[in-house]
Amino acid sequence: MLPVAILCGGKGMRMRASGDALPKPLVEVGGRPILWHVMSLYAAHGLRRFVLLLGHGAERIEAFAATLPDDWEVNCLGTGIDTPTGGRVACAAGHLRAGTFCLTYADGVADIDFEALLECHAEHGRAATMTLVRPRSPWGVARLERDGRIGGFVEKPQLASWVNGGFMVMEPSVLDFVGPNDALEGEPLAALAAAGELHGYRHEGFWDCMDTFKDTLLLNELWAGGEAPWQPLVGV
Repeated sequence: MLPVAILCGGKGMRMRASGDALPKPLVEVGGRPILWHVMSLYAAHGLRRFVLLLGHGAERIEAFAATLPDDWEVNCLGTGIDTPTGGRVACAAGHLRAGTFCLTYADGVADIDFEALLECHAEHGRAATMTLVRPRSPWGVARLERDGRIGGFVEKPQLASWVNGGFMVMEPSVLDFVGPNDALEGEPLAALAAAGELHGYRHEGFWDCMDTFKDTLLLNELWAGGEAPWQPLVGV
């Protein structure tokens, strides 16, 4: 069973309405921590071996982990309060060196097809696969004509650019690119791309990240209304 490493060190500084002391992975959607939603997505596809990379609020996340199903293998690994994301991955090298592993963040959900993602990773043969998504603009966009006239508006259109959506699959060789003081999204991923070892898996479906309190409200509204695209995947 492939291990799934989840970055759980966030302080949730932009989640003020939830209280500054609450670890971001424990902010709730539908009465359950967002971390539960992320883990359940993997577990629903048979990936039930987890390594939680802890930072802020480690004890509270460990207490939550103790309530998870018995058939989930969960290792909680303290990686330091202020350790950057790459450094947290480096701390987990001993748990990830044995073979292919998954890596993601504790605050993003999607209706992703993990079988297709893993198949894509196996086929291209590169060291890492990153799920790419095109989020929606938080603003309505004006349609501006050449003469300066506004011809209309498009409400929160999907962006043209692809961004890192998490849900990565990696080989142990990736760990050689990551140092204890690195932010994963900086030099390590840039170096992998420069070496031709980073592949993009384009996810066209739903994706959202709990980055702000506004995002929390949106995700909770979707869940409460039975309109959360990832809800059927986690069996609730």
